[in-house]
Amino acid sequence: MIKLSERMLHLAGMVRQGAVLADVGTDHGYIPIYLVQSGKIRRAFAMDIKEGPLGRAKEHIRAFGLDDYITVRRSDGVAALAPNEADTILIAGMGGDVMIHILEDGAAVAAAAAELILQPQSKIREVREYLLQKGYAVAGEDIVYEEGKYYPMMRVLPRGGEGVRQRYAVCTKEERQVFLCYGEFLIRENNPVLRQYLEEQAGVYERILKQLKERMASDAVRGRRSEVLKEMDCVRKAIKMMEQEA
Repeated sequence: MIKLSERMLHLAGMVRQGAVLADVGTDHGYIPIYLVQSGKIRRAFAMDIKEGPLGRAKEHIRAFGLDDYITVRRSDGVAALAPNEADTILIAGMGGDVMIHILEDGAAVAAAAAELILQPQSKIREVREYLLQKGYAVAGEDIVYEEGKYYPMMRVLPRGGEGVRQRYAVCTKEERQVFLCYGEFLIRENNPVLRQYLEEQAGVYERILKQLKERMASDAVRGRRSEVLKEMDCVRKAIKMMEQEA
């Protein structure tokens, strides 16, 4: 049985039983191999835009004797995937801008899937805002701390966004902002890893504010201080909301 990192194990755990998986940006092909070996999925597409990662994925798939279960395809996002070929699409380990680009260009393929498993490396708030705007519904969230980094991830349904918008409509503006920044499910579940992240971020912002206070006042410094204060306020609100859920 292939061994996965903690981050990959959590991503694999979000995939539903019996799925046909498309792993976008598969790199070494580890997650589809693991999921086929464990019997959780029926088959998979291991996809990447670069030949190097695809070559490594092919080698690993062949080494485990899984050529009949995992198809390797060179693809820019989901461009090489037809609608309904896969019912679960996993996109992980890339920047938020790239992820939004993949979802936008592959809207028909994403809409035909039963679920999306997303793990953006950056601009997570922008990804959540995009999903809300496009009518997706976040159905579950997780966050992993691994080798000094935090990795938020989410299970997303292509339909059901109207219910999310209705739920957000009765929230305050501040609550909605916190959910978009840090994840509604993680906050409502009082996730301990998110709590650790928020407390670390609060410390980071406090140190930045102290440094800015010691610098000569200028428009740039005042602007930066205003930005940090807003971020700090959002972190504090998130911590307070989690305390209320405890």
